[in-house]
Amino acid sequence: MSDYYDAFETSPVPTPGPDAVPPEPFRGIYGMPAFVTIPTGDLAASVDFWTRGLGFFELFSNPGQVVHLRRWAFQDVLLVPAEDGDLAQTPAMSVSFACVLSQVDSIVEACRALRPTSVDGPVDTPWTTRDVAVITPENVRVVFTAAKPFVPDSEEARNLAAMGITPPDAGGDNGAHA
Repeated sequence: MSDYYDAFETSPVPTPGPDAVPPEPFRGIYGMPAFVTIPTGDLAASVDFWTRGLGFFELFSNPGQVVHLRRWAFQDVLLVPAEDGDLAQTPAMSVSFACVLSQVDSIVEACRALRPTSVDGPVDTPWTTRDVAVITPENVRVVFTAAKPFVPDSEEARNLAAMGITPPDAGGDNGAHA
């Protein structure tokens, strides 16, 4: 296994040991390599549990649509409202993986070739991504999400600004003004 190498510097997880200290909550804005999306019937109660019970903090929210929680870097959770029947009918949780725009069509084609009804999308989101949702044979909802280029005068840019997220060249040091 000579293809592997020590890359602990890319992880927020401290070196194991009796003196290990957890990292501070990470408030930076980055392209998320993977995250979970969890539908909830009570968004406020879920936010309260995840923040007070599990130690996450609210990175930002779009009221009534999504609350982005985080703990350490790369520990991202999106809470979204669920319709009453959604939790019983579809997978209650989904996992999302980053991809690039040029991969979206091939993912759709490959999954439809294997399971014709397994794919939903692609769909362009209000936060500058193109998403493809796939239900696997195990009934897991896997979303591949590709960032679209940022267009300053677009509806997506206005949506992000309404959530408190502006690009660095718009007067912010890291793009977040939550």
